Amino acid sequence: MSTTTLKVDAKGRVMLPLAIRKSLRINAGDVLFLEKEETGIRITKAENPYDILIKDAIERHEAGKTIGLRAFARKNGIKLK
Repeated sequence: MSTTTLKVDAKGRVMLPLAIRKSLRINAGDVLFLEKEETGIRITKAENPYDILIKDAIERHEAGKTIGLRAFARKNGIKLK
């Protein structure tokens, strides 16, 4: 892990270097969490839970672990119109 030096401006803002923003996929408007720890701070990028669910659904589909609506209905005795 490398160390990057940041300066705080008069309004308390810090600027994340472009290389770090790119590597962590941090874009304008993203939400970051700041946690105070005993020896410093931790900054974590918030993730949209829907993005995580969509990624999981796509991975399951590609792995053949999903079934279509009609097959699900048939398996569970649900009548579709």
